[in-house]
Amino acid sequence: MKTILYTFLLCLSVLISAQKQPSEYFQNPKTKVLVVGSFHFDYPNLDAHKTEKGDQVDVLSPKTSKEVTELINYIKKFKPTKIAIEAWPNWNANQKLKEYKEGKHANERDERFQIAMRLAKELNLNELYSIDANSVLDDLQEKFGKKDSLYFKNLSQDYDFVSEDPISKQYNAFFKSSEPKNFKSILDLFKFMNSKEYHKYEYGAYLSGDFKLRELDGADMLALYWYDRNLRIFRNIQNITHTSEDRILVVAGNGHASVLRQLFTSSPEFEYTEFDSLK
Repeated sequence: MKTILYTFLLCLSVLISAQKQPSEYFQNPKTKVLVVGSFHFDYPNLDAHKTEKGDQVDVLSPKTSKEVTELINYIKKFKPTKIAIEAWPNWNANQKLKEYKEGKHANERDERFQIAMRLAKELNLNELYSIDANSVLDDLQEKFGKKDSLYFKNLSQDYDFVSEDPISKQYNAFFKSSEPKNFKSILDLFKFMNSKEYHKYEYGAYLSGDFKLRELDGADMLALYWYDRNLRIFRNIQNITHTSEDRILVVAGNGHASVLRQLFTSSPEFEYTEFDSLK
C-alpha cells in the first residue's frame, strides 16, 4: 500500500512540475522599451496637480542644466533606436527636430526638446514618433456631436479633479513632496518618480477622489477619458514599426507612465526596462 501511495505521489509531483509557467508560452523575442515619466519642464500647469511658482525649477539655469545633462547621459545607457513622445501629430515634431539640429529651439524648456530632441541629436536619430491621442470620450463629444447631450453633462458633472476627502489630501502631500526642489538632482527625482512603487501609488490617485462620483459615473469617466487615452497611446506605440532589435524610448508625463507601465509589463510583445536599472 505504501508503495502504491509513493508511486501515486511521485507521478503527481512529476505532473505538477511538468506544468509550464505562463511566461514559458511567450518566448518570442521582445522589443525593449524604456518609459521615462517626466514632469513638464515648462510648467504649463494643465494637469490636476499644479506646481506653485516657488516650487518650479528653471531647466535652463546653469545648475539645473548640468543636472539635465546628467539625466541625458544616464538615459543614453539604454541605447534607444527609436524615440516616442507625448505630442500630437500636428505638433510637427520632426520639423522641430530638424530645426533643433540646425541650432534652433535651444532655449525651449519643454522636455520634448530638453530630453527627446537632445537625445535624438546626440544619438543621430532623425525621427520622433508622436503618440498622443484623444480619448473615446473626446470622440463622442466632439466628432459625434454629443458634447451637449444630457447624458454626458450628467456623467461629467463635478468631474474636476478637485476633492477634499482624506485620501485626496494625502495625494496632495505626496505630489508636493515630489517637486524637484526636494531632490539632490533631476536624475535622483526621475529615479524616484519612475520607480515601481511610485507608479503604483500614482495610478492609485485615479481610483480616489472623482473616481467615487455617484454610483458609477466616476468609474465610467476614468474608463472613457483617461484610461482610454492611454490605451490609444499604447496602441500608437505598437504601431511604430519595430523588431526585437529595437529599443524604444517613450518620453511622456509621469501620469501616463504609471498606466503605460501596466500595459507594457503585461504585453508579451515588449520587455519593460526599469528606469533605475540602466548601467
